[in-house]
Parts: sequence; C-alpha cells; structure tokens
Amino acid sequence: MAMKIRLARGGTKKRPFYRIVAADSRMPRDGRFIEKLGTYNPLLPKDSEERVKMDIDRVKEWLDKGAQPTDRVSRMLEAAGVLDKKERNNPNKGEPGAKAKERAEAKAEKAAAPAEEEAPAEEAPAEEAAEETAE
Repeated sequence: MAMKIRLARGGTKKRPFYRIVAADSRMPRDGRFIEKLGTYNPLLPKDSEERVKMDIDRVKEWLDKGAQPTDRVSRMLEAAGVLDKKERNNPNKGEPGAKAKERAEAKAEKAAAPAEEEAPAEEAPAEEAAEETAE
C-alpha cells in the first residue's frame, strides 16, 4: 500500500483550511485517511506559529514507514527541519506566457517600423549638407 502524507481540504468556499493527513495514495484528496497529523491554515500570516501545526513525532514515524510527502507538505517539513532541503529546478518559472510573448513581439515590430521611416529622413539632410559644401 503506497502511503502519502498530504493535505486534505476543509473549510468553506474561498476560506480554505487543510488537515495534514497520512492516507493511502489511492484514496480521494478529501476522502478516507488513516491518521490526522496536523493542520495548515493559509489565511493566517506567514510568520504566525498557528499557520502550520504538526505532530512531528508522528510524521517522522510515517516517514520511517515509507510514506511519501507531497511537494507542499515536504516544503512544510523542510521549514520545520524534519527533511533536508531539496534542490528544485523550474527553468520555465520566469518565462512569460504565449500571449505576453506575442504582445512583446508586436510592440518590438511597432517600435522598429517608425525607426526605419525616420532613418531615411535623417540621411537626406546630411546628403543635402554634403552637396552644399561641395558647391
């Protein structure tokens, strides 16, 4: 049986509240779980001690039994000092979306078009000046 330590959502619409639970990975997110290990309230400030509460001893026991924490729970465990920090790599994180790229290209084309129109106009007076000095 594959075990997960994950979040089970509670609370009302637009007011999330999560329980940190040990559950079989085949069970639904908010469905049957084996043990409640703590709570997580994302509406509280990040520096609040009440935001994440965990029974660290029970979490360690489940990890020793082979339970795998989800990404969000593993971040909480790293912050609590239970797990070592993992190196994460998301090369697409800072990359803009497709629509933003299209807008940037259109803006660049628009900026390049007037610059091309002005360039011949700037050269013409220089040519005229050269002709005047030659005479």
